[in-house]
Amino acid sequence: MLQNKKISFLGGGAMAEALIRGILKAGLFKPEQVTANDISQERLHYLADRYQIRTSPEGAAVAAEAEILFLTVKPQVINQVLKHVASKVRKETTVISIVAGFTIAALEEALPQVPVVRVMPNTPVAVGEGMSAIALGTFADAGTGEIASAIFSSVGQVVNLPESLLDAVTGLSGSGPGYAFVMIDALADAGVRAGLPRAQALLLSAQTLLGAAKMVIETGEHPGKLRDMVTSPGGTTIAGIHVLEQRGVRAALSDAVIAAANRSRELGKK
Repeated sequence: MLQNKKISFLGGGAMAEALIRGILKAGLFKPEQVTANDISQERLHYLADRYQIRTSPEGAAVAAEAEILFLTVKPQVINQVLKHVASKVRKETTVISIVAGFTIAALEEALPQVPVVRVMPNTPVAVGEGMSAIALGTFADAGTGEIASAIFSSVGQVVNLPESLLDAVTGLSGSGPGYAFVMIDALADAGVRAGLPRAQALLLSAQTLLGAAKMVIETGEHPGKLRDMVTSPGGTTIAGIHVLEQRGVRAALSDAVIAAANRSRELGKK
């Protein structure tokens, strides 16, 4: 499916680098199949040296040769980039956009009859534990979806959803790492408060959330059932959970997701 295909990235930032790292590590592509474009020569030199991929400052040329074209630029420049490269993109090229707030309709207006895919990934793709939601455009068939799924599965997990749900995805998994970092930091501070050294408290905090998340995914059990398994009558865990419920942590997380999803909708209208 991906053998010998040329894959290109318009935009060589952190998310592009994470994807490049993931697909190379997974063996989906060889370095010589991958080309990155960016306005920064320094960034291009870094990517070429680090991953042995091809780089070019010429976006139109990169788009012209791509069989799979990633749009990994900032939202504020996507219209300018598309105007520059649109005439060079072939009808058989698969275009995958991770540009926040830029709709499939807008992509298809700029790239008529081209199979486009819109993806909402999150930052843990950088360590191979990302969560990505994929929405297919009008001209994208099952094969196009398989290509996108294979690529993003190399850096985490994938779900296929209608585009109408991507704002909700943004509020939950797109912004979710930020919520998790706050929780890790707060738990580590509490560990220090309880007498632990800072480094050990941070490791205990981060690994605990990582382990809990893996238990949910790998056992398939509802988190409520897993919680009950560690809450002995009159024990330490139920005492701590009682405080969380008293302080409204569950409601605060729910409100955070809804606020982020609403903000994503607002940004998409601009």
